[in-house]
Amino acid sequence: MNNKKYIFDLIKEEAQRQEDEICLIASENYMSKNVLDACGSKLINKYAEGYSGHRYYGGCSVVDKIENIAIEEAKELFNCKWANVQPNSGCQANQAVYMAICKPNDTILAMGVNEGGHISHSLKIGFAGTFYNVVSYGLDENGYLNYDEIKEKLYTHHPKLLIVGGSAYPRTIDFERIEDIIIDYNDDVCEDLLMMNKFGDADISEEVLKRKCYYMVDMAHIAGLVASGVHPSPLPYADVVTSTVQKTLRSGRGGLILSNDEELGKKIDKSIFPCLQGGPLMNMIAGKAIGFAEALTPEFKKYQEQVLKNVQAMVEVFNEYGIKLITSGSDNHLILIDLREENFSGKDLETVLEKQGIITNKNAVVGDTRPKTETSGLRIGTACITTRGATEDDAHNIALYIAANIDYLRNHGGVPDAMYEGGRKFVKEWCKNHPIYKD
Repeated sequence: MNNKKYIFDLIKEEAQRQEDEICLIASENYMSKNVLDACGSKLINKYAEGYSGHRYYGGCSVVDKIENIAIEEAKELFNCKWANVQPNSGCQANQAVYMAICKPNDTILAMGVNEGGHISHSLKIGFAGTFYNVVSYGLDENGYLNYDEIKEKLYTHHPKLLIVGGSAYPRTIDFERIEDIIIDYNDDVCEDLLMMNKFGDADISEEVLKRKCYYMVDMAHIAGLVASGVHPSPLPYADVVTSTVQKTLRSGRGGLILSNDEELGKKIDKSIFPCLQGGPLMNMIAGKAIGFAEALTPEFKKYQEQVLKNVQAMVEVFNEYGIKLITSGSDNHLILIDLREENFSGKDLETVLEKQGIITNKNAVVGDTRPKTETSGLRIGTACITTRGATEDDAHNIALYIAANIDYLRNHGGVPDAMYEGGRKFVKEWCKNHPIYKD
């Protein structure tokens, strides 16, 4: 077999699959042609260990300019003082923050995975759980973030880092309220140390710094919404913000770290290089720069506004047909269907929909008793279909097909052939009228 030819054939096959299916995966999106060109450029040939002006290799005069542009655009886009555009992924961005702030076995407080948190925050067998003492917080009885639990666990477990944000939380997080909780906690720590009166004046500030809890927000899913101003920004409140750039931000794949604390930024720079990564992916950094530039346009804001409108169109359908949603709706780009009371799993629904060309992903939900390979939830996002030009009517019609499949599974234990045929026909026609790339 000619593997080289076979790989290129598979690339064409994957491109066609994307064109022929309706993607509702909340963590995916379609890059512009300009971003694709940058990511696939000859910049991939250049090794550029270090940072602009301080590389470990020669020949970096051009890539220095590219990275500087990406940094300045990121700072402008999110209105902050410092940015690192080198992380190869959101997970590595998170790891860099952990290593800059925490020592091994320090406590990290983060949202639990079943409650909507990301595996890089609180999973016991993940990076955080391997090197740090991870304590999780969750949701209240209505499925909303439990701010009282965050406060209680701050005072009980004394974490070095509080992580806010997740991968399956459909509501707006009150970043300012959490900052107030953190400020009160850190003030109380300082007061307790002064009351103990066993540290000299010269040592108090150092001891307070050791015990201070830092506030990190992972905005990977909502970054595009934040950039366009249709969602509150965590930057005025958090010590540091991490993100991916390929989800709602629709940029070159990889990670991003932002802060208004430039001294903390210097520590994080060292965590990325030389601690976690060697040479950065300059082609991806160029893709990030192109994506950031696109996100600074008025058209991008209109796109994000449509993402939100399309979510609400889907929510209306699901509520009308008695399909339970976590928190009964959404404030952002994603919906989490609650299947805990159903006789079928998230995997069952994902499989049935995929056979018709509607791509979703099973997802754990709060109180989930099914294994992670099955789950009692299904996560849906509207970023991809909106990139393809979907309106509220399109979102409404797609949601109707999902609702019909749920109805068949709920009442008949399966989906008839006619439903599969109708679904595939609908998807084929919709995709034909909404191409990702026109040529």
